[in-house]
Parts: sequence; structure tokens; C-alpha cells
Amino acid sequence: MNDLTNKSWLNWFRLASPSAFYPVAGRLIPFFWILSIAFGLAGLWVSFFVAPVDAVQGQGYRIIFVHVPVSWMSMFLYIVMAGWAGISLVFNTRLSAMMAQAIAPIGAVMAFLSLWTGAFWGKPMWGAWWVWDARLTSELILFFLYLGFIALQASIDQVRRADKAGAILALVGVVNVPIIYFSVKWWNTLHQGASVSMSKAPSMAQTMLWGMLLMALCFWMYAIAVTLMRVRVIILERETHTDWVKQLEEVRS
Repeated sequence: MNDLTNKSWLNWFRLASPSAFYPVAGRLIPFFWILSIAFGLAGLWVSFFVAPVDAVQGQGYRIIFVHVPVSWMSMFLYIVMAGWAGISLVFNTRLSAMMAQAIAPIGAVMAFLSLWTGAFWGKPMWGAWWVWDARLTSELILFFLYLGFIALQASIDQVRRADKAGAILALVGVVNVPIIYFSVKWWNTLHQGASVSMSKAPSMAQTMLWGMLLMALCFWMYAIAVTLMRVRVIILERETHTDWVKQLEEVRS
């Protein structure tokens, strides 16, 4: 039993090597793309054709089926990015830094979509595209943190130094995530409270909830697929001097 456990751990640790992770990521990418498309089609169908019209907001509320999932993902991806960056900083692992670098642009896109869809929702509901609301402002800061992480890494030529600087920024920025989540509770904001909570029943129709969860799964699978695609590119860029990458290029040519 101990031998099997040790072998399992060795297999997991082996994946920490870029050369071992590269082919595994390649095999997983189609699987996550298929899941993303399947969840997306199901989520859009439920969200726009099955879920009822909101009694107060009318048809305009349907933007939340995109807005809420991408907002969740913008926060979740930042935590994951900071986690990988922290592992890289503490253990000096190459793949961890590559994963953080791969996630950053995807998180930035999710944060941008959150702000953009929020503006489309806010205009008919509040009468303004943008207000300096606590949640909106903290989400904007999250977007800038993503951009700052990307720009900081790009501005430093030495890879290890860039990874360390980016990791410190990512870890410091984590404090903004709970601020986004709890902003509607801590301050008197225009933004409505959470419709889905772990501590109480959801304040929406079941079909609305299903549509939102299916779209969340769609964006989650999408983020994993694109992250794996990006990290494979980063691995080839950073490991271009290694024998296994040279052999791979020879096979492709």
C-alpha cells in the first residue's frame, strides 16, 4: 500500500516538470473545450429560452447569466493565479510561475467582461453606465491588478526576477478579492446583494439558478482550456534551449 501511495505521489510530482506536463496538457485541452461548448449551449438555452422574465427588471435582467459567472471567474482566477505565483515564489518551481503567467490574461478578460456587462445592466437599471460604487470600483482595481501583473512581468527581461516581482504583486493584490465579495455587505452600495449564497437558499427561480450555474461551468471549462493552451506556448518559449523542445521541433519539422 505504501509503495502504491509513493508511486502516486511521484507521478504527481513528475507533472511539475514542464516536459512531463506539456503532453498531458495537450491531451486535456480538447476535453475541456468540449465541456465548455456543451455547458455553454445548455446554459444559453436555459438562460434565454427557459428562465422566466424577471418581475421587476424584465428581459434586461438576462445579462446576469453572463455578468455573474464572469465576475465569479475574475475573482476565482485571481486567487488561483496568486496561488501558483506564491508556490513559485516559495519553492522556486518553474511550472508554477508559467501557470500564473498563463492565467493572468484570461483573468483580465473575465474582469473586463464583468465591468462591460455590468455597465450594460447598470444603464437601464440605474440610469448610468458607471457609478463609483464600492463593488464596481473594487472590480476595476482587480482588472488593473491583472494588467499590472502582466505589464510588470513583461517589463523585466530576466525571467526569474520577473516571476518573483509578479508573485509579490499578485499576493499583495489578493486582499482586494474579499473586498469585492463583501463590499455589498460592508458599505451601502447601489449594487444588489448576492443572489446565490452558501448559507441561505437562492433568491431566484430554479431555472434562473440552473442557467447561471451552467454558464459558470462553461466559463470555468473555457478558462481551463485556454490556460492549458497558453501554458504550453509559454513552456516552449521558456524551455526552447532544452533538448526535449529541440527534439519536439525536429519532429514537427
